[in-house]
Amino acid sequence: MILHEFVSFEFLRVAWWVLLGVLLIGFALTDGFDMGVGALLPFIGKTDVERRVIINTVGPVWEGNQVWFILGGGAIFAAWPPLYAVSFSGFYLAMFLILAALIVRPVAFKYRSKREDPAWRNRWDWALFAGGAVPATVFGIAVGNVLQGVPFYLTESLVPMYEGGAFGKLFALLNPFALLAGLVSMSMLTMHGAAWLGLKTEGDIAARARRVGVVAGLIAAAAYALAGVWLWLGIDGFSFVNEVAKDGPSNPLFNEVARGGSWFDAYAVRPWALIAPILGFVGIFLAILGLRAGREATTLLASKLGIFGIIASVGTVMFPFILPSTVDPNSSLTVWDASSSHLTLFIMLVATAIFLPIILAYTAWVYKVLWGKVTEEDVTGPGHSY
Repeated sequence: MILHEFVSFEFLRVAWWVLLGVLLIGFALTDGFDMGVGALLPFIGKTDVERRVIINTVGPVWEGNQVWFILGGGAIFAAWPPLYAVSFSGFYLAMFLILAALIVRPVAFKYRSKREDPAWRNRWDWALFAGGAVPATVFGIAVGNVLQGVPFYLTESLVPMYEGGAFGKLFALLNPFALLAGLVSMSMLTMHGAAWLGLKTEGDIAARARRVGVVAGLIAAAAYALAGVWLWLGIDGFSFVNEVAKDGPSNPLFNEVARGGSWFDAYAVRPWALIAPILGFVGIFLAILGLRAGREATTLLASKLGIFGIIASVGTVMFPFILPSTVDPNSSLTVWDASSSHLTLFIMLVATAIFLPIILAYTAWVYKVLWGKVTEEDVTGPGHSY
């Protein structure tokens, strides 16, 4: 018997749904504070030296943090091909904005200090702001649209088709609920960036970051609560009409899906899923308290807990749906019908079991080596290009 047949297709699908969540949350926890620091840069740093201190808190680690984004995209491509095809075609212009912002960021890191001209450096500082604020907001907007459902359908040959042209797709994303989700994401990551600056800097920079972080945390908590109420009372959920084959072929059109009720109905079926939003609120409030009290490492950990809870609450409440369709609910992509083959998921799981611990160990080692605060003396000495 072939080895992969000892592991059920159902288990592999759930395992890769969990792993996809781990990769996306890992990206938010690591590159999230990079984006938050970028968004804070023009407002927290009052002088050129202060801005250089802020930039150097993330300069050595941002490239490694962005690996989680690449891994997440690769996991979607290999483990969930229909999800990759449908989401990247429908969110193409939004993804272009994210990639453009992420491309600008390394250019700004490299070129900012090439000239002494204050105007030159200020322009690159605002480029770093865009490199943080734009992805942080657009990712939230994308999640808000996924929760509402996306206007696509699958043809008989499983070709994804969208209502409206590409231009309409971009502006259709900017609906009120999605913008609220974008606010949750932006404020959450701004708080995370402030917690990072509170850990890595001192003096006026740290004090300003903590004050802004408290405000961002309060906005994140309020926006998250409002989004939850809106999702509960004002947005239809999706559910299967009949029992589905959890180890069947990956063809969404084989299932019958109904739109109606609430996503919150999932809590009646999976009460344990309530842990996620509770952790979201607890983490945010602990981070706010930590920022106000001037605590450092525990505040960053609390911020990470809040981000974990908020992102996990989306995945757990939607399970098993990944990308629901408002045009044809039967075309909705779910854990049970949008994955790669049994063998592909098994091979990928084995590879992940080998290489993910190596990545985690290397990341931990890097942060251990780079542990400590960045001071003005550090950035004014020789050998610093940021």
